[in-house]
Amino acid sequence: MCNPSSSSGRCAALGIVLCALALSAAARVRAAPPSQAAPVEVKVVVVTMFEIGKLTGDKPGEAQFWVERDKLDRILPFPLGEYELRMNDAGVLLICTGGGVTNSSSSIMALGLDPRFDLRKAYWLVAGIAGGDPLDVSLGTAAWAKHVVDGDLLYEIDAREIPPEWPYGLLPLGAKQPNAVASGWTVDTIHYALNAALVDWAYALTKDHPVADSPGIARFRRQFAGYPAATRPPFVTIGDSLSSSRYWHGERMNQWANDWVKLQAGKDANFMMSNMEDSGTLTALRRLSRGGRVDLRRVLVLRTASNYSMPPPGKSAVWSLTAEYPEEGLPALEAAYQVGNRVVQALIAGWSRYRDAIPGS
Repeated sequence: MCNPSSSSGRCAALGIVLCALALSAAARVRAAPPSQAAPVEVKVVVVTMFEIGKLTGDKPGEAQFWVERDKLDRILPFPLGEYELRMNDAGVLLICTGGGVTNSSSSIMALGLDPRFDLRKAYWLVAGIAGGDPLDVSLGTAAWAKHVVDGDLLYEIDAREIPPEWPYGLLPLGAKQPNAVASGWTVDTIHYALNAALVDWAYALTKDHPVADSPGIARFRRQFAGYPAATRPPFVTIGDSLSSSRYWHGERMNQWANDWVKLQAGKDANFMMSNMEDSGTLTALRRLSRGGRVDLRRVLVLRTASNYSMPPPGKSAVWSLTAEYPEEGLPALEAAYQVGNRVVQALIAGWSRYRDAIPGS
C-alpha cells in the first residue's frame, strides 16, 4: 500500500489526481458541440420564383441568367426549399422559391431562419416575369413596384351568379359589394408598401437602361391597336404588383385588378404587373423583420411583362389565356436580369456606403 507521507506515495497520489483531471477534460471535449462558423454576411438576395429545369445549362427560367452570368458558383444545399441556393464571392445569394404564394412564403421563411447567413443588412431584389396590364406596359417592360397587393384574400362568387349591377364577382373580406371598403372581418397582409425612396433610387438608376426589343414581341404587341402603352417598345417604369395564386385573365378581371390595387393601396397606386408570389414573399419578410433577421426597408420588387393580362381587340380571353408567350418569354427574362442586375452591381460596388445607409434615405 502506498504511504502518502513518503515521497513516492505523494507522487503516486499526485499522478492519480492528474489522471482524473485529464479524463474529466477529455470527457468535456467529447461532450462539447462542434464549433459553428460565423454566419456569412449577405449583401444582396436575388429572389427568383421558377426555373424550367436545372439552374444552369438548359432552357432558362428566372434564375438561370443570374447563376451563369453573375458566377453564382457556390452551391449551398437547401433541403427546406425547392432548389439549392447559389452564391458568389461578392456577397450575392440567389434563391428560387418555386411558383405560387405558398412556395414563396415558405421558401423565404426557411432562408430567413437559416443560421448559415447574416441577412440583417441584406438587400432583397425580387426579379421575375409577370402578366403586364396593356393599359400601362408593353411586352418586355420592367416595372419597379412601390406597392405589393394580395389578390387572394377576398370573397368570390361564381361568375354565373354575379348580380347584374356588379362589374365582377370579387369583393373585399368584410364588404357587401365589389370595390367597397371592408366594414367587418379582414386581415392585415393584403397590402405592403415598399420603401418609396429606395424604389425611386432604383428607378433613377435604370430608367434609361435600353431594354431590348425583338421581332417576336413587336409583332405580338401590334395586335393591341388603341392601347398606346401596349404598342410601345419595352421600357422601364414604376408600377405596382398584384399577387395571386389564381392565374386570372381577361378584361373584366383586369378592371378588377386596377380597382383592387387602388382600393387596398391608395389612389396613387397603379396595377401594372400580375404574378403568383410577391405577397407570399413580403409576408415572410415582414415576419422575419419582426425578429430582426431582415430589414424590410431594403426590399425591391421588379417585374417584367412576358404576356398581357387581357386579350387584344378581337380575341377571346380563353385564346389569350392559353396562347404561348411571345418568344417563350425570353425578352422578359432578359429584362428582369439586365435591369435588376444594374441595381445589384451598384449595391455591391457601393457596399462600404450602402451597408449602413439605404440608398435614397
